[in-house]
Amino acid sequence: MRAGVAVLALLLCAAAPPPPGASSCSGCHGGVAPVPVLAGRNAEEVAAALDAFRAGTKQATVMNRIAKGFSHDESVAIAAWWSEQAK
Repeated sequence: MRAGVAVLALLLCAAAPPPPGASSCSGCHGGVAPVPVLAGRNAEEVAAALDAFRAGTKQATVMNRIAKGFSHDESVAIAAWWSEQAK
């Protein structure tokens, strides 16, 4: 019985919904387009890239505009969620 409860708890945690904004990334970063796949990437690197895009210190075609729509905390949450997704 305890093992079943533990498995259920793990499944519920693993099925956490994405934070606001994270699902919109999959259109380009989901593995189909020729851009980096976000699933499984290091969260700190992704959050730092979003900060750099937002600050304009990392060149981009559209990410500099998209990143401005997220605060640093939102970027960290999005990056953390993507890092936990299977490749």
